[in-house]
Amino acid sequence: MLTIDGILNKALQGERIGLEECIALFESDEIEKMGHVANQIMLRKHPEPITTFVVGRNINYTNVCDVYCRFCAFYRPPGSEEGYVLPDDTIFSKIQETIDVGGTEILMQGGTNPNLKFSYYTNLLREIKKRFPGITMHSFSPAEIHKMKDVSDGLSLEEVVRQLHEAGLDSLPGGGAEILDDRTRRKISKLKGSWTDWMDVMKTAHRQGMNTTATMVIGFGESMEERALHLTRIRDTQDECLNNGYPSPGFLAFIPWTFQPDNTNMKREKASPEEYLKTLAISRIMLDNIDNFQSSWVTMGPEIGKLSLTYGCNDFGSTMIEENVVSAAGTTHKVNIESILKLIREAGKIPAQRNTRYELLKVYNETDTVAKDFMMQN
Repeated sequence: MLTIDGILNKALQGERIGLEECIALFESDEIEKMGHVANQIMLRKHPEPITTFVVGRNINYTNVCDVYCRFCAFYRPPGSEEGYVLPDDTIFSKIQETIDVGGTEILMQGGTNPNLKFSYYTNLLREIKKRFPGITMHSFSPAEIHKMKDVSDGLSLEEVVRQLHEAGLDSLPGGGAEILDDRTRRKISKLKGSWTDWMDVMKTAHRQGMNTTATMVIGFGESMEERALHLTRIRDTQDECLNNGYPSPGFLAFIPWTFQPDNTNMKREKASPEEYLKTLAISRIMLDNIDNFQSSWVTMGPEIGKLSLTYGCNDFGSTMIEENVVSAAGTTHKVNIESILKLIREAGKIPAQRNTRYELLKVYNETDTVAKDFMMQN
């Protein structure tokens, strides 16, 4: 018989947790026990009392999308008067503003816009890198990559990713994973593709030498088995990358968060902070081959974000200078860099700025403060 203590002790001994054991953890309410073990595992990977963050900006270059996810409040269908594609000069201006406040990362993502040709993306990336060679483009979800393939006049997925990387795409974010099981995916977004479609993009990026991140969103009505399958599939793909000598570290980070139902076509109760913390802890326990876990303060708020640093997180994510997708769903937790420093210190940690590859750029001592408000409103 599976016992929670037995499963957690197994994890502490460095043994892998299997699918059935993972399901048992999700079905349990012994959250504090799981959090304690997750924190112990995190400390083995990150013994220094440092919590990192990246100064980055979201740029939502278009809101036109033909996938029509029920859970999204951001998109507008093709032909909508409210649809937009940002002018290149606007994008360049936003990047310059990011650099001016010490930013290093651009998370550029939008809808799957059928009106944009593949050359739009490669030309834009080249122009960005020409103007801002030092910026890291951590951009485009797998769904967007698949749309680029659709409009590329017959290019393979491998060739699409290769050309994007060559043009200046450095890293892929894990957006659009939601739940990596097709039962739930068909229910919430019939047109977005299967879980293997999402994973194929990530595997292709790893083979091309690009690093990526992985995510999971809970609260769609998925089963505990589906959550466990999601984690197993992420872990298996990371194993494939690490064991086959790919020129990539694979998934550099994992980020779970909760579905935000406000203003969407899915009316569900928000998952509780306790459910989020449990999911975070189980993810750290299960994903023994991913080093970094980001706090989801954008959806959960700063105080839960701070608490997450004792449930397996070693990273506070991005300053999110601009964020429109989650905000469209009524979640508007805005945190400036001074607040990030304060929250990390209140959690008993030392704050440090990193880049997209989790390399430290600056460790803040006790007297370091930042006067400029990084959370610019646009």
